[in-house]
Amino acid sequence: MPDHDSHDTYDRLIALLDTARVGYRLIDHEPEGGTEAVCALRGHPASEAAKCIVLRVKVDRRTTRHVLAVVPGDRRVDLDAVRELFAARYVGFSDAETAERLARSVPGTVLPFAFDPGLELVADPDVVTRSQLYFNAARLDRSLVISGEDYARLAEPRVERIASPA
Repeated sequence: MPDHDSHDTYDRLIALLDTARVGYRLIDHEPEGGTEAVCALRGHPASEAAKCIVLRVKVDRRTTRHVLAVVPGDRRVDLDAVRELFAARYVGFSDAETAERLARSVPGTVLPFAFDPGLELVADPDVVTRSQLYFNAARLDRSLVISGEDYARLAEPRVERIASPA
């Protein structure tokens, strides 16, 4: 994916936050996309991070949906819970090319926002209740922190229990 697309996604995020007059803080750090490593660089527990994963959901033989699952950084996506949520036959991780196209960013920088209409956003309740929610801001070298409440208001995710212990 060309680098300019990630910058476009970053610019769109900042414009959204500024337009909504949401309080946020940017954190510059060494380039890192792994949850544990970037949490250490930012100086917070992994439970305060938003782990964002693009899933492929096969509802039936003809219908495939794509879901952006957002869970706390110290947890994993419960694929069975997502499968039940969508009454699907199969749920798995999306291929990298599709994930990058829909998320409009590279792995490790996926935002907890769905800017593509082909991507359905589902967040675990433990994400939206965080007083501080950290995530890479469509860049490996910059992160953002906002309140879970502001995140939920702006991103408007479907809030469902989709996380399980790591």
